[in-house]
Formats: sequence, structure tokens, C-alpha cells
Amino acid sequence: MNLEEYFENARGVGVLSTADAKGKVNAAIYGRPHFMDESTVAFIASDRLTHANLKKNPFAIYLFKEEGSYKGCRLYLMKTHEEENSPLIEKIRRKKYKGMGRKYDMESKFLIYFNVEKVLPLIGDGE
Repeated sequence: MNLEEYFENARGVGVLSTADAKGKVNAAIYGRPHFMDESTVAFIASDRLTHANLKKNPFAIYLFKEEGSYKGCRLYLMKTHEEENSPLIEKIRRKKYKGMGRKYDMESKFLIYFNVEKVLPLIGDGE
């Protein structure tokens, strides 16, 4: 499966799950991943719990469920690096959040890069 092509065409909802250093889990709704190359994806994040967890524990899972079905995939990820307030964020952002308010505009944004370590279907082990 060509993941970049899949995510360019698929519609649905995605959840990025992270855990802190002690294993306490968090899950948050995230948009589709941005593909930097065949094995590297990036997500745009504010400085909230997901970002804090990734500072302590570089592993994450992105679960994507297609609209109206139980099709989708799970991406097993490892954070490689991040960029704070990168100019690339505005270039790759799919949605523009104009009018969200001054607080949102003033918040730091992070472009967090991950290596895709494994891909599994939404349901099952892929075998």
C-alpha cells in the first residue's frame, strides 16, 4: 500500500496515541499525517499533552478509521525530531484556522517527525 496516496484520498478520523515515561496513555484526534518521504511522517502539534508525552517517550500509534466503515490502518511510529514554529507548518497545513482567536495564534506550534516502523490494518494483525 502506498501510504501517501492512501491518506491523500481517504476520508475519516485519526487518533494519535502517546504515553508518558511511566506509561500513562493519552489519545487525541489528529488530522492525516504529512508525508515527508516514504518512511517519514510529520504531525503539527500545540504544546499540550501529546507533545509533552513525546518529550519523554518517542513512541506513538496513529490509528485511522475510514468514514462509514471499519477499514483503515494503524501506523506504529517513533519520533525522530521536531521543529518549533517551523515555516514549513504553514506550507503543509491542510486547514487554515483563521479566526480561532489570539491565544491559538500566539501558541507555539511543533512539527513533529516520526519514522514509520510498522503498518497494520485497522482490524487484525495483517496476516
